[in-house]
Amino acid sequence: MTDDVQSDLARKTLAILFLAALILTCFWIMRPFLPAIIWATMIVIATWPLMLAAEARLWGKRSLAVAVMIAALLLLFIIPCSLAIGTLVENSNQLVNGVKLLSGLEIPPPPNWLGNFPLVGDSLVTGWQEILAEGPEELTKRLAPFASQVASWLASQAGSFGVMFVHFLLTVVVAAILYRNGETAAAGIRQFARRLAGDRGEGATILAAQAIRAVALGVVVTALVQSILAGLGLAVAGLKFATLLTALIFILAVAQIGPFPVLIPCVIWLFWQDSTAWGSALLIWSLLVGFLDSFLRPVLIKRGANLPLILILVGVIGGLIAFGFIGLFIGPMVLAVSYTLVIDWVKNVTTQQADSAAATTDPA
Repeated sequence: MTDDVQSDLARKTLAILFLAALILTCFWIMRPFLPAIIWATMIVIATWPLMLAAEARLWGKRSLAVAVMIAALLLLFIIPCSLAIGTLVENSNQLVNGVKLLSGLEIPPPPNWLGNFPLVGDSLVTGWQEILAEGPEELTKRLAPFASQVASWLASQAGSFGVMFVHFLLTVVVAAILYRNGETAAAGIRQFARRLAGDRGEGATILAAQAIRAVALGVVVTALVQSILAGLGLAVAGLKFATLLTALIFILAVAQIGPFPVLIPCVIWLFWQDSTAWGSALLIWSLLVGFLDSFLRPVLIKRGANLPLILILVGVIGGLIAFGFIGLFIGPMVLAVSYTLVIDWVKNVTTQQADSAAATTDPA
């Protein structure tokens, strides 16, 4: 009997080790394609309702709908990102030249309204006065090393642009495959989850998809709306490099920092150039755009998933810090699934305790 138990234990141990080695080998083989697969999965889950709507309008032709969605991805992601990165690399030297031009500027005294800013007004006035006392030459000396470092970094990224472009193309190819066979892939994932954890596992996969869609609606769409409106304001105000500033605003809005780090310096610059009317108009527009997410984001998140807003925001910020840009979707997805499983477990334990108490007190 003891020999049978030891033999069975050895067999199970070897089977587990073999499965672990097989999984690790598969992961190692697929490792170059994992970023594209993850990104494509996030994009397809977030835009799946749009694909179904396109299919319905295109006479039920899935191939036409997939072609439209891939064309939209190319127009919205590949081409703008390629142009933005190429423009940054090509104009990296202008950053250093722009800093050198500061030495010829005459710095005016701080405006009276600057000290009225809450909390930071006095500090801004003090810093402005220090720069005024030192002169533009000293300011140029301080900023020149940082500008040179940024320009060198942008130039060094030109070599990795081709690798990034290949990842983009792989993402588009994988997204096309998932759009074409989305129902089959979703059914396979649900069956795998049900095999692991029954109904709760299948529910967790559905909840993960809802969390991804909630982030796409609440975070990405809000950031897109804010950046477009902010970019229109910058262009109308006549500021240079409005396109690059708009891209930077989009990144900051996605990271939950908001557009103010870009818009406020632009407003100050307009006042500095004695464009009081345009500066006042851009200031009002900046306040409207900056606080737009306060009511737009909660509405969109609730449409994507019925989850606590704080849970999604914490997942977005924490995921961004932990995993980079892809963490925008991974963070909320993991927190949403964990939150729901814990709540379901607590409710199940409470229900079982209530049933046990009722059975104990039942006189029958």
